[in-house]
Amino acid sequence: MILRRLVPLLLAAATLGGAALPSAAAADPFAPPKGKVFNGLTAGFDTGDFQHYAGKHPAVWQHFIAWGGSYQYTIKNSARAGARLMLHIGTARGQNMPEKYSPAEIARGQGDQFLVNLTRDIADVGAPVYIRLMGEMNNCNNAYSSYSCGGGRRDAAHSAANWKLAWKRAYLILHGGDVAAIDAQLDALGLPHVQAGGNSLPVPQVAFMWAPMVGGAPNIAALDPGVYWPGSKWVDWVGTSFYSRFPNFTGLESYYKRFAAGKDKPFAIAEWAIWGSDAPAFANRLFDWVAHHKRTKMMQYNQGAQAGGIFRLSNYPASARVVRHRLAAARFLASAG
Repeated sequence: MILRRLVPLLLAAATLGGAALPSAAAADPFAPPKGKVFNGLTAGFDTGDFQHYAGKHPAVWQHFIAWGGSYQYTIKNSARAGARLMLHIGTARGQNMPEKYSPAEIARGQGDQFLVNLTRDIADVGAPVYIRLMGEMNNCNNAYSSYSCGGGRRDAAHSAANWKLAWKRAYLILHGGDVAAIDAQLDALGLPHVQAGGNSLPVPQVAFMWAPMVGGAPNIAALDPGVYWPGSKWVDWVGTSFYSRFPNFTGLESYYKRFAAGKDKPFAIAEWAIWGSDAPAFANRLFDWVAHHKRTKMMQYNQGAQAGGIFRLSNYPASARVVRHRLAAARFLASAG
């Protein structure tokens, strides 16, 4: 029995620093060249509408998927569009909807089959894939948040501690490699071994983006983004959401200094959009902000999933002209290569 427990620990030591396990530094973030920013698109089933109004092809295309749900179409769509794949993985099909698993259930391995399948499929992509796992975790509208919108604490299965354990489990599995070595790392976290997958998993090119909101909803200390920080070795990118309806540039500045500059991470505007009324001044200010914050390596415009949706640039002609003009700069890349 003792020997059986030692084997995975020895394997972990032999592979420490390899792709299957986080070392002292996080994995390759697959960032653009120095001085460049990936032009990104979020949601939707095509890139044509965004390209028409923004004037530039997206280098990265982010899709929202649910734990246990279909995602193969996102791989096909991104390949067809010539864009790198980015996946936001939630526990429900949308905000304020029933979840498939709680963070605690994920941490205990109940969602492992999905993770194992996803690891294999993104390894087959043969190119970098970005994982934005349970983003906006400090937003009460998301099932995996630890507090309700009334300010009440949800049950222990939804605690920030369990959210961080779920993150670490997913990070280990989705980086692939020898399963015994992964199990040794899970042992160190006090978590069950991988519940599916056999003896080994392929090693995909994957980078994890940690992306809460700059302030909680509701804005309470228990939903401060730092409560959900899993540790530098478990994070490859730092990102956040930023919309014209809530132009909190003071909060954005503080967040950037604290988690991107302060943690030596590439930074992404993981979701941004014009929301509610045309806001060309906001768009210009955001592009100015990006220009002066050199760690910013990706901007993801969220056009929404529906044609004619509230974020579509077609609704905001003055803002669309600003976006088109600013994205024309050579520093915004239309391809990740």
